[in-house]
Amino acid sequence: VYQITLQTLSRRISNPYLETPSNKIYGESSSCAGRALRNIFTLQASDLIKDRVYLTGICRRSCVGSELVDWLLEQCPFVKCRSTAVGVWQLLLDMGIILSVDRQLYFQDSHAFYQFSADECTYLFCEFEKEEAWKNGFEIYGGVMSWDCGFKYLFALSPTLKAGVLCKLQGRDDIGRIELVQKLARENCQFLQADRKALEKAEQHFVVFSFKFCFQSKVTLKKASSTEDDSGDSLLSDRYVVVSGTPEKILEHLLSDLHLEAAQDKETETLLDDFLLTYTVFMTTDDLCQALLRQYPFTENDSDVSCRKRKVLHLVSQWTSLYKDWLHEDEHLKQFLKTIYRNVLDDVYEYPILEKDLKEFQKILGMHRRHTVDEYSPHRKNKTFFHQFSVKENWLQHRGTVNETEEIFCRVYITEHSYVSVKAQVSTSAQEIVKIVAEKIQYPEEELALVTVSFSGEKHELQPNDLAISKSLESSSRMFVYRKDLTDSLSPFSENEELQQRSVRILGINTWDLALELTNFDWSLFNAIHEQELIYFTFSRQGSAENTENLSLLLQRCNEVQLWVATEILLCSQLCKRVQLVKKFIKIAAHCKAQRNLNSFFAIVMGLNTASVSRLSQTWEKIPGKFKKLFTELESLTDPSLNHKAYRDAFKKMKSPKIPFMPLLLKDVTFIHEGNKTFLDNLVNFEKLHMIADTVRSLRHCRNNQFGNEVPSKEHHELKPYVHHLHVIDNQQALFELSHRIEPRA
Repeated sequence: VYQITLQTLSRRISNPYLETPSNKIYGESSSCAGRALRNIFTLQASDLIKDRVYLTGICRRSCVGSELVDWLLEQCPFVKCRSTAVGVWQLLLDMGIILSVDRQLYFQDSHAFYQFSADECTYLFCEFEKEEAWKNGFEIYGGVMSWDCGFKYLFALSPTLKAGVLCKLQGRDDIGRIELVQKLARENCQFLQADRKALEKAEQHFVVFSFKFCFQSKVTLKKASSTEDDSGDSLLSDRYVVVSGTPEKILEHLLSDLHLEAAQDKETETLLDDFLLTYTVFMTTDDLCQALLRQYPFTENDSDVSCRKRKVLHLVSQWTSLYKDWLHEDEHLKQFLKTIYRNVLDDVYEYPILEKDLKEFQKILGMHRRHTVDEYSPHRKNKTFFHQFSVKENWLQHRGTVNETEEIFCRVYITEHSYVSVKAQVSTSAQEIVKIVAEKIQYPEEELALVTVSFSGEKHELQPNDLAISKSLESSSRMFVYRKDLTDSLSPFSENEELQQRSVRILGINTWDLALELTNFDWSLFNAIHEQELIYFTFSRQGSAENTENLSLLLQRCNEVQLWVATEILLCSQLCKRVQLVKKFIKIAAHCKAQRNLNSFFAIVMGLNTASVSRLSQTWEKIPGKFKKLFTELESLTDPSLNHKAYRDAFKKMKSPKIPFMPLLLKDVTFIHEGNKTFLDNLVNFEKLHMIADTVRSLRHCRNNQFGNEVPSKEHHELKPYVHHLHVIDNQQALFELSHRIEPRA
């Protein structure tokens, strides 16, 4: 079945034929933003909400569609055209925040009547509840809409279309009617599309025309024509891009597109990478293993059976190469690899061309062939040779030994609101933890003890050789360091002791060296993140933390660096030293930017902008003008306007290796996820997964190279433990109390 449709949008507007709650389709943030827009309209434009005469009677508290569009254009200068405003109200209509009196599915920029729903946000604290915060919702709408007022589509869609009637969609007609296209497609209508207005310089060469290609409703392909080849010569060639489909059919199409001898073309390589990166969203690893076994042909009727076998082996090779040790513990994969290896051994006599693939497969698995291929003749029983090969520990090793050396961040509390962040192995003893903390707080090690305090108040002292860290510790109790007196009785530190006899060691450390150590530490965390962790973090918010442990460490580190900046400044009671500290942190932020560590750069700037620090007027007044100017320049890079355009432009120009601001990268992936449905008509929305995979792939560009071997100068031997184990106060109220103590309100 061939159906010519619109150039596929990055998002399809919600389908009224699928009964799915709006918060599942658009995400709760979009619904909150929509309710905020409704609330501000009812507050500022109450005169537009009137009782109106309708055909069937009086329509209470209703608005006119064209007036809603006019108001939005007037209030929001960043809404440039009426079609964009119509798109915003269309989203609110889809989400049930506004209701059509005529029960129309599509918002009309006309004298149509609309009423507002009365439902409110269920969150205790909503990010859009402030008076001006409702405009921030347009950043979310940008993630779920793909409007382009410059596109001129020249075919028409009408709900009253009859067979054989050809209409035109005028330039000002709303592209949001894409759902009508879907409805008419179900009714076997055919749509013709003229070439759209040529782009000034097309970033992609295949935008001339496209159409859907459906195989028994199992996979939807978009046919795109290329007008140039890689050398720039003009030509016309066609290719198909997956739009949606069942997992099995997508895999089948992927295998059919693979090239074995020549290098993969860019589109096939991208499709393969998209599939392998995101398959966990729509199928389990066991499902993929079974699907690959079904694709590995056992019949000899097919003339290209050896080619198909090799394609499956090539895909498995790419899969294992991409995931590396990520799937070590997956029993389904272990069994699958053994099974497919046995199949190749059986086939290699009949298809000698598989010998090369077999050797490559052995390298992947780390298998030692104890016998020649002759001994693995197909005439031998499977049971015989099943025990004749072994999988080396270097690939499918058990991770029991890894757990003991696994590093995590452990919070050791000094007071109720102050802790030292210790990066240590799970097997670290209590004595080692005490030694680190004693050095950090400048207190005699022999006078300290490590104590776990449960939420019920029960205390348990850890002996020096006890294991200090367990994965269940943070959920059940906290770790404190207590002081021991002559009678070995334990007493906690008081909050007031934070300001007593505390030397500001950071003032004696070179700022470049300190920034370099921050960068080295962040790089070790960033480099350990697997691309799959971003997928799990986005799609499995309530999932197992072990799938995102490296990503969680970097996010926690970013938060702690921000708290560390505020803590160091607010624990400094002397004004002159506090001024020096602020200057030092400004220089460290500049050095982090120069070293392309945007994660710590953002954290330091946000720490200096913390309310408890920014209110220190006496301190900021004494900052020299050149430092204030430098800080203003650094701040401009963190400006969130235009979807963080300043940061994105600067980061794009930086060469690799570089460390991105990870919360913003996660925000991009989350917006794609919340703004697009994962399944469309029970088919996997592969365009959404391509957008997510494309964002996740940015990690590779950042890690193309490794940072140089530059190390901080040897004169600061305590620099590494200082940076690795930050002393922070994690309670905002405690930080404000310190802020008012050192600079009382006038």
